[in-house]
Amino acid sequence: MSPVSRPPSLDPVAAARWLGRPAPSLISPWLHEEVASRMQERLDFITLQPQQWVHWEPLSGGVAAHKSLVQRYPNARAWLVCEQAENALAARSLMARNWWQVLAWREQKQQLGLPSESSADMLWANMQLHGHPEPQALLRAWHQALSVNGFLMFSCFGPDTLRELRQVYERAGWPQPAHEFTDMHDWGDMLVQAGFAEPVMDMERITLTYASPESLLAELRELGRNLHVNRFAGLRGRTWKRSLLSALMALARPEHDGRLSLSFEIVYGHALKPQPRLKLASKTEIGLDQMRHMLRSSGGMPDKL
Repeated sequence: MSPVSRPPSLDPVAAARWLGRPAPSLISPWLHEEVASRMQERLDFITLQPQQWVHWEPLSGGVAAHKSLVQRYPNARAWLVCEQAENALAARSLMARNWWQVLAWREQKQQLGLPSESSADMLWANMQLHGHPEPQALLRAWHQALSVNGFLMFSCFGPDTLRELRQVYERAGWPQPAHEFTDMHDWGDMLVQAGFAEPVMDMERITLTYASPESLLAELRELGRNLHVNRFAGLRGRTWKRSLLSALMALARPEHDGRLSLSFEIVYGHALKPQPRLKLASKTEIGLDQMRHMLRSSGGMPDKL
């Protein structure tokens, strides 16, 4: 896809409706928590200790993950950002109730909404981008929230996600079960376009197995909805559901003891907010104080000049 567009098969109206819903549960999806745990392993290679950090959509991104991040950065101020205000309030209440031993003395440091503009040292966004109706606008919002040299950590689904399920639907002649997911290289391009620097992208594939078609469908409902612009527009009947459950048996694999298998490609991204560049005209004047500030921010000058 072009770095200036959303996935062409994503229905932005349906995506906005799904994003704006109240959280159906205060328990984060298991897969989201697992991905958050793996994403936290990447923090071991980052030396910056945030003083303020933002957790974007913590209920869906991972309630348990938030606890781990608070323990990792015990002296930092955490900000909870949700599309729905009631989700933010629910997240704060849930976290304070479950982890009062960790958060009670730090209660005033749990904030709702965004910190003052460009003041967060880290922005954490787990499994948010792949279903967003305006991903570039979201990246710009993340960039704006970060301070200079602050960093973004995010994850999302990649294009190989649900490939076995897509094949089942294609063989049956049904519309696709999900929209196309963006490649990690395109996310890297969009990060640069949004103003980030030094993007680092990687991916892994996770295979989940299920005892029955019903358990597979239950997990998919927990992860989201079909946002494909050409998805089936009406209501399905019992006959179709029986056909679906039968067709899903094709996902059974002998190497997994006959359990149904489904692949998920997970994309991980990390990027920095750099010092803003000056727009140079044919003649540009820079004051000495401004030059000192720029050089000190980049580590390029001694204390005295």
